[in-house]
Amino acid sequence: MMGMSDIVIIGGGLNGLPLALALAQGGFDVTVADARPAPDRAAVGFDGRAYSLAAASRNLLGAVGVWSRVEDRAQPIRRIRTAGGRAGLGASPFSLTFDGAEIEGGPMGTMLEDRFLYAALLDAVHAEPRIRLISGDRAVAQSEGRVTLASGTELEARLIVGCDGRGSGMAQRAGVHRTGWDYGQMALVAAVEHERPHEGVAHQLFLPSGPLAILPLPGNRSSIVWSEKTEIAQAVQALPDAEYLAALQPRFGDFLGRLTLVGRRYSYPLSLSLADSFVAPRLALVGDAAHGVHPLAGQGLNLGLRDVAALAEVVIHARRRGEDIGAPGVLARYQDWRRPETRALALGMDAMNRLFSNENPILRLGRDLGLGAVNAVPGLRRGFIRQAAGLSGRLPALLRGERP
Repeated sequence: MMGMSDIVIIGGGLNGLPLALALAQGGFDVTVADARPAPDRAAVGFDGRAYSLAAASRNLLGAVGVWSRVEDRAQPIRRIRTAGGRAGLGASPFSLTFDGAEIEGGPMGTMLEDRFLYAALLDAVHAEPRIRLISGDRAVAQSEGRVTLASGTELEARLIVGCDGRGSGMAQRAGVHRTGWDYGQMALVAAVEHERPHEGVAHQLFLPSGPLAILPLPGNRSSIVWSEKTEIAQAVQALPDAEYLAALQPRFGDFLGRLTLVGRRYSYPLSLSLADSFVAPRLALVGDAAHGVHPLAGQGLNLGLRDVAALAEVVIHARRRGEDIGAPGVLARYQDWRRPETRALALGMDAMNRLFSNENPILRLGRDLGLGAVNAVPGLRRGFIRQAAGLSGRLPALLRGERP
């Protein structure tokens, strides 16, 4: 069976679905094929998974008609406090505080649970007549402009987009190689309930073994992303809840009072992975299919949504000019827009992780003094805040909250 669309997207996750919406609203007929059965993920209860959405990502979700569906379930991040620290000793007195009130456009970031964001995207996709969603069917073969699914269904389009994650089969089958390295770290991800209110403040603590992010959720709950050396992380993940908390509490500190685990606990290995090319003949790669970065600052999803906004704008403008949307010259515009910025940010986070994740007292002192110096200079601090909010650099229209 053959299905013809303007654009086929392989992967119906948090990059594939907003891209489908943006392209359909731009006048394209879009088919999305996702290997997972859709309703299961949308129907789960609280499981602890949440995302830090930069202000620019919030703008994009507003532009494609999704933000109004989730706004009342979100937790604004009003301030971000970054500091060095050591387990049992708390945060360093030298810290850097980003206050969202210093920039225009509301909070610099917003925490939103995976289940709410995914369900809202799914509802919006189902309501869009230009989008055909195929669930529970994975891509197994491809050629230029054509994809075969496991069911035998063949999909054809002028442009195929791989939104199929870090182990992207679309990239592999197209011969796209990746450059990167393993960090020897794992991320432990969970949600905790705490006695005291977080007041919308996110904390990024740089411990010698890896960063610990404490990110506010609605109510007296926070999401934690705890990066730790692999051997230690595996041992901690295997502990019962009470012992897991006993290992977390001295790293977390007692500023929010006693902690209780809520939802599920997750773990995944940390690595840097950057596709050597974001494009191939009639193929564009988006999100984790193009780049996997350290979870420092929670930029993974935000980077993917920047890809979404740039690709949608390039393709919509190309069609207005009467161009073939899958032509090499069109796809080169997308790559030239996104790959240099992504590479710079990925390497910047890599360098920061290496600088902070060590016991070297000279590096620790230099780091702490650097944080204190940036904090003392308002103009420099505002620049960092705009970067964290995703509002710096050449912004596609969707990241400004506008249609391309």
